[in-house]
Amino acid sequence: MPVDGKLLDILCCPVSKSPLTRMSAARVQKLNKVIASGDLLRVTGETVKSPITEALITDDSKVIYPVVDGIPILLAEQGIGTTQLQDF
Repeated sequence: MPVDGKLLDILCCPVSKSPLTRMSAARVQKLNKVIASGDLLRVTGETVKSPITEALITDDSKVIYPVVDGIPILLAEQGIGTTQLQDF
C-alpha cells in the first residue's frame, strides 16, 4: 500500500528537514540488488537485511527511508545513505 499523497506532502527527513519523494521502482529494484548482496548499510552501520518494497528519498537524493505496509519509517537510525551506492 503506497504512502498517501496528502501525507507525502507534509513529510520530511527527520535530520535535514528536506522534503521527501517516492523512490522510483527502478531505484528500489537497484537498492534491493545491493541488499541481496549484503552490502547495504543503514546510517548506524547496521546491515539492511530485508528487501524494500517502497521507499522515500530526500529531495537531494542523499538519504532513503523505507516504507513498511504503507507506513514511512522516518527514524534517523533507519535512514540509508546513498553515498555507498554507485550510479544511484
